[in-house]
Amino acid sequence: MNPHRVLLLGCTLAFTAAAVTAQAETKPVPYHYGMPMDIQKVISMTEPQTRDCKVIEAQIKFVDKAGEVQQVSYKKLSEACLFQN
Repeated sequence: MNPHRVLLLGCTLAFTAAAVTAQAETKPVPYHYGMPMDIQKVISMTEPQTRDCKVIEAQIKFVDKAGEVQQVSYKKLSEACLFQN
């Protein structure tokens, strides 16, 4: 095999691995009272679906004022509580 092709293939694989690692999802940090969030832009808010009114763990993914993507988990009442007396 041509040495230039081997080098090109190696560089391509290295850049691909670096891109996949950079995009890997990180585990959300648990929120604690008084934790500064410095949210610039919300990317998504997710929570598990349930028919029961109960405390669940939701997550928020956002860009902070430094431009870094952050994920924070927090406790809240499920959406089902809105429809129950």
